[in-house]
Amino acid sequence: MLSVPTLWVVFVVNFLAVGLVWTYVMRSYPTLVAARYWASSAFIAAFFAAISILRGELDSMLPLLFGGGGLVFAICLCTMGIQRFYERPVSWQATFITVGLTVAGLAFFLYVRDDMRMRIFIYSVGQAVPISMALKMLLSRRKGRINSGAQLAGIVGALTIGVGVIRSVCAFFDIGGGVSYVNFNGLQAALLIILVFLSMTWNFGFLLMAIDRLRNEVADLALVDDLTGVANRRQLLGRLEEACAMSQRSGEPFALLVIDLDGFKEINDTHGHAAGDACLRHFTLMTQMQLRPGDLLARTGGDEFCILLPATALSEGTVIARRVLNACREDAAGCSGADVPIAVSIGLAQWTQEIGVCSERLLAAADHALYAAKNQGKNRYAACDSAPSIAPDFPEQAALDQKA
Repeated sequence: MLSVPTLWVVFVVNFLAVGLVWTYVMRSYPTLVAARYWASSAFIAAFFAAISILRGELDSMLPLLFGGGGLVFAICLCTMGIQRFYERPVSWQATFITVGLTVAGLAFFLYVRDDMRMRIFIYSVGQAVPISMALKMLLSRRKGRINSGAQLAGIVGALTIGVGVIRSVCAFFDIGGGVSYVNFNGLQAALLIILVFLSMTWNFGFLLMAIDRLRNEVADLALVDDLTGVANRRQLLGRLEEACAMSQRSGEPFALLVIDLDGFKEINDTHGHAAGDACLRHFTLMTQMQLRPGDLLARTGGDEFCILLPATALSEGTVIARRVLNACREDAAGCSGADVPIAVSIGLAQWTQEIGVCSERLLAAADHALYAAKNQGKNRYAACDSAPSIAPDFPEQAALDQKA
């Protein structure tokens, strides 16, 4: 049979190793708030497991009492880390209640009625409560899929609860032999070793969750413009190809606006690039306020923007174009002092069966309309109702509807 102190040493070494890993993750990715909880949980578990070892050196039950309560507190911190990972509020009150009831139960069956079996049961319930609170979050689908790390953590959490149930049943029915402060029977020792393994695997699941989150953040950064926070050209082209393919199947039109800030080079030359960047951010905010849910605003480069309008005909698209144009005109009219007025030219085109799945032709049509708007004096929009070639020659007589 394995001695109890030996098992506690195994726990201490395991939790210290896990804590060091989470400390490195926490320092490397400070925005991952959950890592702080998981690192704290590991070190607290190691500390209280070390406290429990003192039972063999002191003629007191306090190390067992504090050790059991501390380990349940560490499990509660793990659950709080899961809640923070999914941006859910944490409840310190629920944690303190769980730990307090666990310590009270352990104290009763230590000092009032010495019962080893009941202490195993109380500790098993204490660790099962916070774990069960996290299972739904870990095993729920998000955006149509289950995070593989979360799924692993959920399965391990359920297995941990199951091991606690088996420990309690074996203790109540003396399966495998008796249990003392100094020695566990072979079955109980094996179950504790399994708990050590499950605790490491549980944290490995958390690590996979963090990796998946960080990978998605990197993927999002690849699709977002750094300066304005809206979609970038890569995301726009991907969405545009999808929209063309869907319209090819359904026949439902959609519209595209191409926008260019008038005189933006002069703004940079006169007021500096910081002022130019501020203009781009300000234009982005104004434009987003004019759009509907589902519309996509993208910065395609420099002072050029596009707006993808799903399920939108040309007439509806002109309404959005007028909104954006009027918002810029009203904002420019209110400028004074050091404020820099913003003026835009907008080209508008609608998907047609002639365009098909060739998104480049739709972009060319919208660009064609944009050049027409600029040739008419800028600070206006123009709509194109035909699909030019991908490299149009911009003839003066085009099927364009220019609007001041």
